[in-house]
Amino acid sequence: MPTTCADIFRKHARALLPIPAQCEPTVGSLDGVRAVLLDLYGTLLISGSGEVGTAKEAACESALGDALAALGIQPGPWVGSALECFFAAIESAHAEGRASGIEYPEVDVPEIWRGVLAECSRRGLIDANLWDRTRLERLSVEYEARANPVGPMPGAETFLRRLRERGFVMGIVSNAQFYTVEQFAVHLGGPPESWGFEPDLQFYSYRHGRAKPGADLYRMAADALARRAIEPSQVVYVGNDMLNDVLPAAQTGFRTALFAGDARSLRLRRGDPRVDGLAPDLIVTSLTDLGDRLRA
Repeated sequence: MPTTCADIFRKHARALLPIPAQCEPTVGSLDGVRAVLLDLYGTLLISGSGEVGTAKEAACESALGDALAALGIQPGPWVGSALECFFAAIESAHAEGRASGIEYPEVDVPEIWRGVLAECSRRGLIDANLWDRTRLERLSVEYEARANPVGPMPGAETFLRRLRERGFVMGIVSNAQFYTVEQFAVHLGGPPESWGFEPDLQFYSYRHGRAKPGADLYRMAADALARRAIEPSQVVYVGNDMLNDVLPAAQTGFRTALFAGDARSLRLRRGDPRVDGLAPDLIVTSLTDLGDRLRA
């Protein structure tokens, strides 16, 4: 890319503060913890949608128009139709994935945009013949940076530093896209490895074509931890979503901490029968508080 992902995210970064959630933290701590696995969006990173790349809550015609303009494409009234086509293409890709036996498939956002632009070209709206993978990735980042800005969750750096200093094995299980690690580095001052996250304990949905709330990524993490002789009961998974995070983590045998630090991304999923009767081991409203509650 002529302009890197990091450059684009820095250019469009803006100060974000969490919105207090009407959720009371639980008391107590978790003992016997050897490993901590974390979600990213809505947990370590403030996110308006709590998701990444494909969230309809973040959809914005002006964001797409500005993203196209950044790549030299003059936007027009057709941008709204292009955005509708984008989400229709995601639903179609999900349906194809489920038909192939993947319960919760993940999409490759640049390839979704390839199909959208091809359809726009077919209609004579733009010339999509020169849209190679590099330009498709650039469009993906230009749009995401505008439509769904993220920022560091307060206390994230202190929390991660404390985990590393106390010797916990650290990993990530997150719905993500190809630019997620760049976002992490921009907003938290360095790549995950610089904070102590093990390279083989980072499980991003786009790399495997499988997304949460499916348990596939969690099982992969459990297998990787087992090679370190770490049992699921010695693992705490931290996330902001009862369905995407707490449910599959608990099904894998991990203990769970629900992060309720930002009303924008907290997903309690009340009324969803899939989480009826499910309770996390901890509920916390700040990452620094969580750091005090995890004990080896």
